[in-house]
Amino acid sequence: MITVKTPEQIEKMREAGRITAGALREVEKYIRPGISTLELDRIAHDYIISQGAKPSFLHYHGFPASICASIDDVVVHGIPKKDIILQEGQIIGIDVGAYKDGYHGDAARTFLVGEVSEEKKKLVEVTKECFFEAIKGLKDGSRLGDIGARVQRHAEKHGYSVVRVMVGHGIGKQMHEDPEVPNYGIEGSGIRLKAGMTIAIEPMINMGSYELKLRGWDARTVDGQPSAHYENTVLICSDGVEILTKID
Repeated sequence: MITVKTPEQIEKMREAGRITAGALREVEKYIRPGISTLELDRIAHDYIISQGAKPSFLHYHGFPASICASIDDVVVHGIPKKDIILQEGQIIGIDVGAYKDGYHGDAARTFLVGEVSEEKKKLVEVTKECFFEAIKGLKDGSRLGDIGARVQRHAEKHGYSVVRVMVGHGIGKQMHEDPEVPNYGIEGSGIRLKAGMTIAIEPMINMGSYELKLRGWDARTVDGQPSAHYENTVLICSDGVEILTKID
């Protein structure tokens, strides 16, 4: 069921979004060659707790950590571990959520680890651009399909592919609510969005094939090519959108 939030609920969503964004900002300070993904997880966990919130991901369907830490060909859901040490030239997607006063925030960024190839830099930048293309003109009455169509068009224009089996989602009292928000599709199709809806828009863009291989939580590209991820929780407004997890 798709929910439209009340003004009071939206305020709670803003606070959850603020904490989520803060956790990403805090983790970014420590991303460098030589640090473990488990240490990054601890940093995010401690920040979220310090804000009077709880990590949304921790124990979610059995997930054992507060962040997803996905390196290079890991698209999403990488589990932080003490023996996974960041290396020069990698890219890492950090996905995090915060839960406070009954509501969730959810966001992700892909960061560069030290000096990174121009090819990887471009992938990360275009993935970010895909998100901002998706929200152009998005407002009350827009079609859901507009989001995916714009992401797909921008990614494919640059020679990249769009992940199919993982999608964005509604968010609020639950981490994943209706509707699903694909990153591909046909403009002008799908349900009409309504002011007060909150959704997580999250382009996942691959340098090579869009196909994945799944093993437990781990989701990797089938061809070993890198993937990037950029996500924000957004509020649909009468005349646009409000990014609830903005850190830039």
